[in-house]
Amino acid sequence: MKFYFDSHKKNKILPTAYFQHEDVVGMAKDLIGKVLVTDFEGKKTSGIIVETEAYTGINDKAAHSYGGKRTARTEVMYQPGGVAYVYLCYGIHHLFNIVTNKKDIPQAILIRALQPLEGIDIMLQRRKKIKADYTLTRGPGSLAGALGLNRSHTGLLLGQKLIQVEDRGIVIPDSDIRCGARIGVAYAGADALLPYRFWADGNPYVSK
Repeated sequence: MKFYFDSHKKNKILPTAYFQHEDVVGMAKDLIGKVLVTDFEGKKTSGIIVETEAYTGINDKAAHSYGGKRTARTEVMYQPGGVAYVYLCYGIHHLFNIVTNKKDIPQAILIRALQPLEGIDIMLQRRKKIKADYTLTRGPGSLAGALGLNRSHTGLLLGQKLIQVEDRGIVIPDSDIRCGARIGVAYAGADALLPYRFWADGNPYVSK
């Protein structure tokens, strides 16, 4: 798999309106090749998004908002799209999601893997690693740790300085984007088999 760069495109921060599109599955695919950026206390880190999962809301048994569930944790999913939803998984890993669609339509996209770009030395420090290998940002818990994302960032509006998603003109051909079942949601029964996971084929940072 190769990345191609559109030299005519300038770096563009994706606006809030982008995340309020009604097609969360299509958006999960479109985010492949976009760049997730964090800038906390002057420590800037970024990576190319190479794996995502869509969660379609109240009718999706794998979604936290299934059945219209509203708790202190999931309330952020009912906000208008374009805010961060970060939760703790198994009491260990923070997982970074982007809330999508309009207000009261609780959908989200989990960012599962990144190919590091900027601030790799900072990522190594945060992950307590000596050498940069593919495990640095492979998997949602690893990438959140590397980029310094945690539950305190839930509800933050994307596009501000702290967290941004950018279009840097990186093009991944459709032929190099795969889709399949989501990972770790067997409890959702038939919904676990829905083709809502997207990844850049052959990229070593994609979940094994």
